[in-house]
Amino acid sequence: MSGPPQQYASLVANKNRDTTAITTGRNGARSLASDISTSTTWSSSGLDETHQEAVAGRSSKLYSRYTNPTVRQFETAIAELEGAEDALAFGSGMGALASVVFALCSPGDHIVAQQQLYGGTLAFLNGPVQRMGINVTFVDATIPGAFTAAAKTPRTMLVIAETPANPSLALADLAELGAIAVPFTMVDSTFATPMSQQPLSHGVNLSLHSATKGIGGHNDALLGVVAGERDLIDAIWAYSVLHGASASPYDAHNALRGIRTLPVRHERQCATAMELATWCESSGNCTTVHYPGLASHPQHNLATRQMTSFGSVFAIEIPGGIEACRAFISALQLVRPATSLGGPETLICHPATSTHFGLDEESLSGALAGEGLMRISVGLEHVDDLRNDLAAAFAASRS
Repeated sequence: MSGPPQQYASLVANKNRDTTAITTGRNGARSLASDISTSTTWSSSGLDETHQEAVAGRSSKLYSRYTNPTVRQFETAIAELEGAEDALAFGSGMGALASVVFALCSPGDHIVAQQQLYGGTLAFLNGPVQRMGINVTFVDATIPGAFTAAAKTPRTMLVIAETPANPSLALADLAELGAIAVPFTMVDSTFATPMSQQPLSHGVNLSLHSATKGIGGHNDALLGVVAGERDLIDAIWAYSVLHGASASPYDAHNALRGIRTLPVRHERQCATAMELATWCESSGNCTTVHYPGLASHPQHNLATRQMTSFGSVFAIEIPGGIEACRAFISALQLVRPATSLGGPETLICHPATSTHFGLDEESLSGALAGEGLMRISVGLEHVDDLRNDLAAAFAASRS
């Protein structure tokens, strides 16, 4: 494109999210790659200019904990993908979660959260949050109206959902969440990515991601991000600079690179996940296969209403408990044991002994992370090779 940046921007104004992923996060520059701004601080002409930059806050060139140009490009990209006014990046998904909770909630306030959550989120809500005097009520997200019924206390400040949930692939109804009359609602949309669902379009206030996962997509960026209305994001930013879970410009750069291929990666991974989940279900080797795209999923109809695709993660349950899972995982040659997800390699984990390790039996049961459940994050390998690898592992788990 030889024209000025404004001319380019006008050409891509009303575009599909697939195109947004390619064009976003460039701040009007003609460069085809984002710059990495490595400076932690910026000099000024003197006392007055330094004061002006301090007052400017998030738009300042003062100190990289306040804002960083590369990180800001990543935030702009996420905001555009989510259909949000703004976004705020953090050093990890847990950094994003903690900053949101402590920015919005005070001692005596009440949070409603679902039982089916990532283990780190459950540990945070059961530990530090309640130790700070913030009350938490857990509900079953699969029961219609459960969030609404639990959120009717005068001090309910925040409702937290994760859909699809880690590791059970349980869903929360985004329309119900968007209609709850509380100050703030937040959805962890990590499994879906912005390509599969748009929580904000349902009236949810905040959409949160562990961008380490599908958004970054290459297992080389540790990031969290939350998107929403600008005033709300600014309020969270004011706390975040004190919390200090700042995003690295290097990770932001890697995630921006990942966003460029997010649509095609996600489409391929979702298609393979659907094929493998269908095959696992028909193979006779599993007691249950958890994937929203399957007609057998108890919330499949909800999935078709609020998701445009069903994600790259599914879970299987096999008979024999931990020992059978140990034999299954040990027999795998292509699929790799690891606790992350969303990258180009297909990964498997046993949540009860990894991502949800340390939770009490009640929390494990509520999260549906039983001893026989394994979570599979589908990568970019050929589906036939993955199916052959899983078939051999099924055979090993029965021997």
